[in-house]
Amino acid sequence: MLPRLSLTARLTLFFIGLTVLIVLGLGALFLHLADRHFIELDNMALRDKRALVTRIVVDADTTEEARARLVQALDHQQAIRVQIDDAAGRVVYPPSGSVPVIDTAMATSGSNHAHTLGHVDHFEVSPGFDASAPWHVRLSVDTAFHLQFLRELRRNLAWYALAVMALAGGLAWLAAHQGLAPLRAMKKRAADVSAQRLDAHMPEAAVPVEMADLAAELNRMLLRLRDDFRRLSEFSSDLAHELRTPISNLLTQTQVTLSSRRDEATYRDTLASNAEELERLARMVSDMLFLAKTERGVDLPNKERFSAAAEVAALAEFHEAVADERQLRIETHGDAAINGDRLMFRRAVSNVLSNALRHAEVRSVVSIKIESADAWVMVRVQNAGAPIPPEVMTRLFDRFYSADPARNHPASAGSGLGLAITRAIVDCHGGKVSVACSLGLTTFSLSFPRAV
Repeated sequence: MLPRLSLTARLTLFFIGLTVLIVLGLGALFLHLADRHFIELDNMALRDKRALVTRIVVDADTTEEARARLVQALDHQQAIRVQIDDAAGRVVYPPSGSVPVIDTAMATSGSNHAHTLGHVDHFEVSPGFDASAPWHVRLSVDTAFHLQFLRELRRNLAWYALAVMALAGGLAWLAAHQGLAPLRAMKKRAADVSAQRLDAHMPEAAVPVEMADLAAELNRMLLRLRDDFRRLSEFSSDLAHELRTPISNLLTQTQVTLSSRRDEATYRDTLASNAEELERLARMVSDMLFLAKTERGVDLPNKERFSAAAEVAALAEFHEAVADERQLRIETHGDAAINGDRLMFRRAVSNVLSNALRHAEVRSVVSIKIESADAWVMVRVQNAGAPIPPEVMTRLFDRFYSADPARNHPASAGSGLGLAITRAIVDCHGGKVSVACSLGLTTFSLSFPRAV
């Protein structure tokens, strides 16, 4: 199994391979062009010598004159070898012992390749004094110098390629190492993040443009984690506070009852009081489970199309006794059809209506308005009462949040989960919930999409 390579190693190997391909490609091209250049030079030399030999032989009046002129013209030529035989097979040139005779076995008539020492051009020419007896001419090029030059060039190119590979590898590693330094810095920052240190931020301005988006997204993630962790800490604290009161009541009443003998009525009252506290605990646990499910993004249990006005009218009738007790009047206006879960809709509106009835001024009106706008259905619950402070308004829908830190307001009999459940239900439907205070009126707005 191949080992996993780091990004630095991968980039280094990539640049080394790219450099090798470029250098070897250029080297091969240069060698090919040099080879073709030498072949062309050798062919030009052969053509020149062929023309020279032909002119000398044709213009000569005797064999001796031709031999003398050939010696004068060709003896100083070291790279070109010439061998001329007369019609009888006698060697006319070179003179005996001066230059090795070209082996006829090496002759390839019509060959143009100059990289073999031997006969590369073979032709016949008739001397001027005897046109009936043509002479046989063989020309050959000594390519030892060219071959030696190509060998040296190939060796130097090989050493150059090795040097370039080493240099490219070092520079590629340095560039990749330095280029990935911002990632290492971000890794170090991320390693410092813990439950106690969620305020760390990734350096956006100090990283390249390609990594700035990653750093910004990580910073947004850290902000979300910090907010979620803060809410979780507050939720744990509020949960402990909410559970402590009923458990303490149960424990105290039970211990007092058991401290001495009581009559049957006392035991019955104690058990009835404990049952109320247990019911409160059961509702709280049920609400917490409901919130946990909605936060995981569960689907609506029962989707159907229903009339919002019919459900609101039923809720108004249900809360009529509470309204009469506080001398309040509930008014409903408008109607629209909603596609969603009927029971969850009733629970969301009921929580908001209960909150409005609890905080409305005595002998005032609590109105419920149903309005349609484009693809949305708005349910607005409005009551007259004391304005909600801005710092409280932003946290009204948090779990267990209470504007009264002591939590001992006589009218606040809820567990602090009602509005949080309302927001969770509206979120499940894909809607929005908001609250606003203006001119002594507090309005809760629940927006539901017509189609979920």
